Amino acid sequence: MTHAKHRIALLPGDGIGQEVCESAVRVLDVLARRHGFELVWTEFPWGCDYYLQTGSMMAPDALETLAPYDAILLGAVGSPKVKDLVSLWGLLIPIRRRFDQYVNLRPVRSLRVVPSALRSSEPIDFLIVRENSEGEYSEAGGRLFAGTPRELAIQESIFSRIGIERIVNFAAVAALERKGKLVSATKSNGIIHTMPFWDEVAQRWRRVAASLLTSNTSTRWRLGSSSHLKAWMSLSPQISSETF
Repeated sequence: MTHAKHRIALLPGDGIGQEVCESAVRVLDVLARRHGFELVWTEFPWGCDYYLQTGSMMAPDALETLAPYDAILLGAVGSPKVKDLVSLWGLLIPIRRRFDQYVNLRPVRSLRVVPSALRSSEPIDFLIVRENSEGEYSEAGGRLFAGTPRELAIQESIFSRIGIERIVNFAAVAALERKGKLVSATKSNGIIHTMPFWDEVAQRWRRVAASLLTSNTSTRWRLGSSSHLKAWMSLSPQISSETF
């Protein structure tokens, strides 16, 4: 058996991110030894403290430095001393765009020893899959007449067919590996162009997604508004493993 070695760029960031990363590294090293591979960590000091010292959230060549690594473990970024606009767009967004990290994957699972505020006596176990590179993250827009009474700001939300298709495909494959249940939630009842477009593309993509899930007889696909989804999950979180 080949002994695999993986180079990981470690960015603890700020605050609790440093605490979380310290524990995460210990856990991952134990798993690596147990399963016969090796993790080689290289830590970088980038974050808000770095910004306060240098005026930048990362080094000028940070993205080129990160490119050769197999993965990036990032803790958390943010500080009361630095505006969120600076910390987000100075570190997280550039990394996300450069490496096309289009999937925001958020596992949600209840723990037996931790009481839940949600109305459920049954275990909660589902995945939230969110598009991570388009929408409001497109950075399209700007300001006009800055500093005058006529000042205005424009923020464009941009979605592409390929962007929607690839995130729906990712969610469909994830559903296949679980219970074969998938929900697409948007705000198409209030946002007239982009969200209905998402629904249309997702609905067309349903045929491909369904073909991936044919081996699971419980496969279901739903399209709905985010408001309905929130209410449904709050009242019935035990069936939320259907959630996308």
